[in-house]
Amino acid sequence: MLLKPSRAVGIAGYGAYIPRYRLPASEVAEMWSDGAAGLPITEKAVPGLDEDTATIAIEAARNALRRAAIAPTDLRAIWVGSESHPYAVKPTSTIVAEALEAAPLVQAADWEFACKAGSEAIIAAVGMVGSSMADYAMGIGADTAQGRPGDALEYTAGAGGAAIIIGPAANSLALFEGSLSYVTDTPDFWRRPQAEYPSHGMRFTGDPAYFHHILTAGEMLLAEMKRTPQDYRFVVLHQPNVKFPTRAAAELGFKQEQWQAGLLVGQIGNTYSGASIVGLTAALDVAAPGDRILVISFGSGAGSDAMSFEVTAQIEQRRNLAPTTADYVARRTVIDYATYLRYRGKLKMK
Repeated sequence: MLLKPSRAVGIAGYGAYIPRYRLPASEVAEMWSDGAAGLPITEKAVPGLDEDTATIAIEAARNALRRAAIAPTDLRAIWVGSESHPYAVKPTSTIVAEALEAAPLVQAADWEFACKAGSEAIIAAVGMVGSSMADYAMGIGADTAQGRPGDALEYTAGAGGAAIIIGPAANSLALFEGSLSYVTDTPDFWRRPQAEYPSHGMRFTGDPAYFHHILTAGEMLLAEMKRTPQDYRFVVLHQPNVKFPTRAAAELGFKQEQWQAGLLVGQIGNTYSGASIVGLTAALDVAAPGDRILVISFGSGAGSDAMSFEVTAQIEQRRNLAPTTADYVARRTVIDYATYLRYRGKLKMK
C-alpha cells in the first residue's frame, strides 16, 4: 500500500558526512586471503579515533541545516537510525540535538532496523510533517565500520551518514511523492546481546533477503504510482557491495546511467543505516529540477522502504550551501590494516 501524507512535504535540507580515512580492500585481502582477486569493493571509509556514529550524525545534520536555511530550533524531531549507537542504553539523538542547539524543545529518539533504520526515520519525519504536527523534522542514518577480523564484512563495512530534513513543500528541494514498505521475518543478519560482532547468513543475505525485498518493494511502488523506470533519472539502492545494487537495478529495468550517481560503496564501503541515504544525497548533488529519484533501502531481518521524490527548482540555489557528498569522497587519507585495527579498537590490551 502506498504511503502518502495529507499535507504536501519534501526534502527541505540534506547533508552527508564521510570520514576521511580509507582502508583499501587489498589490505584486508593481504592479511586474510591469498590475493586481491575478486575484491567486493575498492576501499572503505574508517572513522578516526575521535569519531563515532554521534559525531558523523552531527556533521551530516549541520550540512542539512545549512541547505534547509532554517534555525535548529525549528526542528520538532531529531531521529537517528543506526546499528552502531555509541551507547547500548543512552540515546544518540539527544547528543545530536544538544550539539545542533536544537534542544530542549524537540522530540528525540533512536531508531533500529539494521541497515534501513535511516529510511524508517525519514518516513516517520514525513508522517509528522505531513500531518501538520510539525513544520520540520530530521531523519538521520549513520553507522561506523563493523565486522569481525577476517570476515567478509570486514571488506565492505564502512562508515558514514546522511541527514534529511523534511519540511513543507513550499520550502523543499525535492517533493516527497510516496513510499511503500515491505517486511518479512527473514533472519539473514543478526547480533545477539553482548556479541561484539554481527553474524550473517553468507549467500542467504542475497537470496531470499536483499533481492526479494528490494525488488518487491520497488516493483510494488512503481505499480502503485503507475510509473516505469523511464520516469526516473536516478535510482538509489542499498549498497552492501557493488554487485547487489547493480544486479537489482538491472532486474528492475534501470540502466547504468540511472544508478551510477548514487553508487558509492566501491569508494567508501557499506555505511549500513546511511547507505541508501548517502546515495540519495549524492544524487541530489547533481540532480536538475524536474528529475525524479527512486530510493530503495534494505534492512536485514528483513525489509525495504521504497521512496519517490521529484526535485524542485530550489535545489539550484541551495545545494552549494554545504559540502557535496563527492567532496567527502574525494577527501581521503589511506591507512594500513594495523592503523585500522587501532582506530577501530580491535586490539584488546588486557
